[in-house]
Amino acid sequence: MSVLTINRQNFDEVKNSEKKVLLDFYADWCGPCRMVSPIVDEIAQERVDILVGKINVDENPELAAAFDVASIPTLVVMQGGAVVNRATGARPKAQILALLEG
Repeated sequence: MSVLTINRQNFDEVKNSEKKVLLDFYADWCGPCRMVSPIVDEIAQERVDILVGKINVDENPELAAAFDVASIPTLVVMQGGAVVNRATGARPKAQILALLEG
């Protein structure tokens, strides 16, 4: 499955997904974000059971604020509309997958 670009207009649809959701809060200028991005893309391709979305914090500051994102990259895992796990900073693939299981 491909990665969704998430904004205010489509966020409710993503939040209410029946699948587990992985959100990647990032900015184009962020070096660690650029390191995590291809890993998130890989997970989206490999895990059709997960809905994967990216939220540009510069373009969607209200979503970043709603999730208390103070540093990027921040990865948030949601299930049933609630946050069930989160991590800040660049992470290797194994740690991101562990967040999804956690």
